[in-house]
Amino acid sequence: MYESPSCLEDLCLDAICDNILLYVKSDHTTNNDLNKGKRYKFADSDLFLFKEISEKLLGKFIEKNILCDALMFLFNENNTKLSTVKLKNCNVTQTGLQILKQHKILDLECVNLKNVCIGNILDCLNEWSIKNMSNVNFSKCTFIDMQRHSLMVKITNLKNLRSLNLSHTELNQLTFQMVCEDLRSLEKLDISGTSVKDLNPLLLLSKHLISLSISDLSQAKNYVSTLSQLQQLRHLDVSVFNEKLDNLTESGCQVVKLVEDVSSLPNLLSLDVSGWRDFIPVETLHRFVEAHPKLEFLGIVLNECTFDPIFSCITTHRHGLTVAGLGNENQIRITLKKYWERSNYVQKALYHLFQLTNLSSEARPEMFNLVLPVMGAHSNKFGVQMAATACLYNLTRGDLSKKIHPRALSRGVNLTLYAMECFPDEFQLQKNSLLTLCSDTILQEINFDRFRCAKLVLDALCAFEDINMNRMAVAICSILAAKVSTEETSELGARPVYMRKLLAMVQSRVESRNSDITLKFTLSALWNLTDESAATCTVFLEQGGAYLFLNVLKTFKDDSAIETKVLGLLNNIAEVVKLRHSLMMDSLMNELFVLLKSENIDVSYFAAGIVAHLASDGADQWTVASHTRAEMLGELKNAVSQWKAVFYPPEDRHGLPSPAVGGLGHPPCLYQKS
Repeated sequence: MYESPSCLEDLCLDAICDNILLYVKSDHTTNNDLNKGKRYKFADSDLFLFKEISEKLLGKFIEKNILCDALMFLFNENNTKLSTVKLKNCNVTQTGLQILKQHKILDLECVNLKNVCIGNILDCLNEWSIKNMSNVNFSKCTFIDMQRHSLMVKITNLKNLRSLNLSHTELNQLTFQMVCEDLRSLEKLDISGTSVKDLNPLLLLSKHLISLSISDLSQAKNYVSTLSQLQQLRHLDVSVFNEKLDNLTESGCQVVKLVEDVSSLPNLLSLDVSGWRDFIPVETLHRFVEAHPKLEFLGIVLNECTFDPIFSCITTHRHGLTVAGLGNENQIRITLKKYWERSNYVQKALYHLFQLTNLSSEARPEMFNLVLPVMGAHSNKFGVQMAATACLYNLTRGDLSKKIHPRALSRGVNLTLYAMECFPDEFQLQKNSLLTLCSDTILQEINFDRFRCAKLVLDALCAFEDINMNRMAVAICSILAAKVSTEETSELGARPVYMRKLLAMVQSRVESRNSDITLKFTLSALWNLTDESAATCTVFLEQGGAYLFLNVLKTFKDDSAIETKVLGLLNNIAEVVKLRHSLMMDSLMNELFVLLKSENIDVSYFAAGIVAHLASDGADQWTVASHTRAEMLGELKNAVSQWKAVFYPPEDRHGLPSPAVGGLGHPPCLYQKS
């Protein structure tokens, strides 16, 4: 539960990013036709951010998804200093990257940049950076420019490189050969998911190479003998996560050969063979591990051996060996940390986490915090979102949510709402989400967009006909409707589709004479939606709400909880002058005449409120024949004289049970029911 507050530095950077236009202005001093487009500069031209702050500000721009060419020009040499530049999933082009020429870059990460090719990125670096840069990551970028020219050869100019990541690029055998020939200082190399077929050029790097990643390298042939000669290798990744199993038979045989040779790679500290399913026998892998006492990490995610006691039982696997897999909670924790970008690994890990936490009463805030990043990273993957929403409920149900930091809970709610937006037609995902949201702690204490939440919950209510979902949805809305602004309440309540659904739920219970908890939640939701909202009151009347609520009063006589909610809503309508005529009904006045005498002060209070509002327009507007205005005012006077002091706190006036009651006994699911 305990979590340190954000440091002042982070808070300041967040404030700058959230209000960036207050601190910058357009730069009109350049007229270079080659670099057209808007540019920003700091409003204070004398401002200077030292290296750490400059790099953190750049990172914040990326984190908040606001980095663009215009903002890149803030990082000129007169105001900032950059040595490490990390750009990921952002919309910068060669125009914005030109600013890098003004800096001495040692560490450059450009991951998944779609608007600029690798060759053009290198053109944006000055001679010093080209000569001295030690770490480069171009994962998921392209070597091919807009004219379809391949510019792979430029990578070989980085003579001082120690670490190079070209995973999931168009790297081919010829360029790979050139890299190994020209970049002899390489210590770390990642060529995963490329078209490299022959690993023999790696022998040119054998003196220095300590880390090699060749994941999803399906075209590589006969590489075991090459790897066995890389005696300095400390870290080896031969995992699989994108390739189909049909394509893996030959590669799988090579991996088996690799681990069968217990004498190879004696200095290995980490080995990742995840994704090979049942290719690698448990005994073979165990012998390899035992023959490598220096081994500190083993990746076996999706492999059958992950469940074998040799690796899953804490008392049997070697002390000091960290295992990423699915066999126990610790393995799952490591899998979610290390492989958060691999959606198929994440989905399986979340599935097994769900199974582990399904009946647990133990709070796991650290596990909750591991689910959030993977949920955010794969927002468009239905399988991940289905499993994640189920896990979030397991980890927050009941009092467990009280053990999780409010900031983490808030992020969990926002991710849940985004999942609901992305998959509005998926019944089980929507149900999982409602289970999570149907929590006192979340609805009452956590910061999130309550209007957005209420809208999504009402959408789910209208989209599916399910008793349990209906109960949870109206329970949530009964709380949220009291916590949003009057304008937002009007926007929600004035939608006829929402009103029709809520009134239909009331109608069904009138017909069945069922005064269940769902009816009470629905009445409370309608009461709150009509509060100070003439638009909602109008829609309520247009959809036949007044006659329906009159039937509710007749059907559930002497149920003071129901009578209070019905009269509270009708009182909201009576407050709207132009709508009062809609309540001038003989049958309603007959009910009010009786309810004014109710021993329950809540019932009498709201009945009196309705009568007072209707009578306040004068005798000319009194169109009821069953009871005269004077007669009703006389009963009103008698009722008031019998009251003791009464006060209704805004949030407690409905006497509702916990909204979590709506979710009791309905566990989440990972997959749709057939």
